[in-house]
Amino acid sequence: MTTLADPVPGGRPADLRRVAALTAGLAAQGVRGIVLAYVDTAGVGRVKTIPTARLEAAVSWGVGMSPVFDTFLAHDTIVTTDVLGSPDGDLRLYPDLDRLVVLAAQPGWAWAPVDRITQEGERHPGCSRTFLRRTVTDAAARHGLTFKAAIEVEWAFGLGSAPPGEFVPAVPGPAYGATRQVGLSDCTADLLAALAAQDVDVDQLHPEYAAGQFEVSVGALDPVAAADRSVLVRQTIRAVAARHGLRVSFAPAMSAEGVGNGGHLHLSCWRDGVNLHAGGERRYGMTPEAESFAAGVLARMPALTAVTAPSPASYLRLRPSRWAGAFTAWGRETREAALRVVTGTAGRREQDANLEVKPVDLAANPYLALGCVLAAGLDGITAGLPLPEEITGDPARYGPDEAAALGVRRLPVSLPEAVGEFRADRVLRAALGPVLADAVTAVRLGEVAATGGLTDDQVAAAYRWTY
Repeated sequence: MTTLADPVPGGRPADLRRVAALTAGLAAQGVRGIVLAYVDTAGVGRVKTIPTARLEAAVSWGVGMSPVFDTFLAHDTIVTTDVLGSPDGDLRLYPDLDRLVVLAAQPGWAWAPVDRITQEGERHPGCSRTFLRRTVTDAAARHGLTFKAAIEVEWAFGLGSAPPGEFVPAVPGPAYGATRQVGLSDCTADLLAALAAQDVDVDQLHPEYAAGQFEVSVGALDPVAAADRSVLVRQTIRAVAARHGLRVSFAPAMSAEGVGNGGHLHLSCWRDGVNLHAGGERRYGMTPEAESFAAGVLARMPALTAVTAPSPASYLRLRPSRWAGAFTAWGRETREAALRVVTGTAGRREQDANLEVKPVDLAANPYLALGCVLAAGLDGITAGLPLPEEITGDPARYGPDEAAALGVRRLPVSLPEAVGEFRADRVLRAALGPVLADAVTAVRLGEVAATGGLTDDQVAAAYRWTY
């Protein structure tokens, strides 16, 4: 369960009743400190830490931090908007006790995601976790909808002994190869043990396509908890790898060529415990609302890329014929389409049917990505949007006339193009609010300026170890 209420100065009564017992329990387990985790607009995981004894104070009054992190770039340069990026002001970080977990691969530490509020006790308009929580609660109030979500995590294992900045795959072997699994069996077994100890249910863990690449798929939760889980899973992978003398990267592209690391979103709409993507009268069992939700996501996919593929390196990955979903198209189990309809296996469809959003990588802030995809889908429901004709196979094979007739267009080929689509999209900007929308634009344009004149190889190298 995720706390969906906003923090309040002085602490929520339920949290204050729990915190003394939690603190004592953590101390009894040898936990000395707590990682307070958040993700900035650039998609970089940032933290503050507190001694375990300070948990009650953090729950009551928060922990201070500067609002400037809303306009940090991936490499720590600061850009500005009309209200963000200055040295002025302060915010309070409030840990969500419902998501607090002891870190199995970091002895002595626990972890909790945070919400950020102002010193006046109001929602911080730049807090991406608050944005996602607000989107979820508004959907329940206005549409009677809840959601289940999960984020796939792909990464590359590199040798920790490699020269600084270079990537040397930690293990050889072909895509999905047994030799690769054997080569890192001790490390990945420790990873499974750590995730299980943290109550992360794992569906699959396997070698992936690119050199040294693995993927883990985890169970679905409500969207806020799913975003939290994605951050926690990456924290755990880093920690386990470090204990084995390895480095990991979640960057969209390890090199200018080849397949990159994705972070595909899986999402389903529910009402009164019923999955709207199964058992309906529309295509592949979708209900009318599920179809319109999918149509809303598809219609806004070009603008969504500014949030789901937010790095200059993202566009080294987002290329045709690499299963990255580089075209505005949908299809049942079609892995080249930007939107894949997953019906699930007969006998499990009521539980498993969902949508997979493909043009997503792990440079994306998961709270922003999920919140914006939800906003796009909900707008599709409100407008009653029809889902266009589906495609099969690789949309790159279509000629211009056939693609136009099917509504298939190439997604942005660069971050500046994606920002242009985002700036023109009233729905996403309204959902984010002016402060957060302007932060997204400023940070993306800052990344563009920072990489101006670099070759593709240099762009890949610049972001290789950032995420």
